[in-house]
Amino acid sequence: MPPPGIVTPALISAIRGQPHLPRGCWYFVAGVALNALNLSAEIPTVFNHAIENGAGSSDTKPGHTEKLEIARKMRESLVKAAAICGLPKSINSLTELKRITVQDLLDEPLRYSPTSRPSELYDVPSSAILHRGQQYFDMIYGKVSKRVMSQMDRSGTEDLGLTARLMYGYLLSNTSVLSPSETSYVLLAGLIPQDVNPQLKGHIRGALATGSTVEEVKAVREIIIRICEASGMSRLDETAQSGWGWKGPIANL
Repeated sequence: MPPPGIVTPALISAIRGQPHLPRGCWYFVAGVALNALNLSAEIPTVFNHAIENGAGSSDTKPGHTEKLEIARKMRESLVKAAAICGLPKSINSLTELKRITVQDLLDEPLRYSPTSRPSELYDVPSSAILHRGQQYFDMIYGKVSKRVMSQMDRSGTEDLGLTARLMYGYLLSNTSVLSPSETSYVLLAGLIPQDVNPQLKGHIRGALATGSTVEEVKAVREIIIRICEASGMSRLDETAQSGWGWKGPIANL
């Protein structure tokens, strides 16, 4: 018999009702956090709740248009999470998601693409996409963006900087489905479970540059931590050499 899941009705109620949480983000933030925690089998529970009860903080009966938006935002968040959590986890999570998604909420190959990424890959000059990515990177990192990119270029292989440019260009700066603010929440949801504070510090400040308020960013951070704690993560003792948790304080505003 499989162990009980961490996504309980009480947890969903808590994250949906988090004060100051931006409307319509709870389910894909939760999905990315579960993806980062390697709990892809729990994502369908979150998705089904959003499909049945709506994307807001209170229950509604979403129509087809809202259901399609929920499905597309969940998928896009998991695609973008590949830049933070790795492609294998996104593959597993999207496979789990497709398994329980009805046909009319799927976007099939060679048909309409809500992100236009196929066209961007084959029909748009790469220089235009990379320029868009650089603009997004500059917005997130602000006055230190050149220094951060330079550090990656000089990491011992300039291919690290090239990888970042590709991810920001083709993945993260595409805002057809997720807005810049929503994309920043995806990044926070992928970073906090991995205990990578140096990167989290930049992105939690960068979320403000996308138009989010301090209260909104803190609310997103809080629900991610709540999901992590439900999975068993906790603050590690200062003497601990390893373990399931955070080695120090989680970056905040």
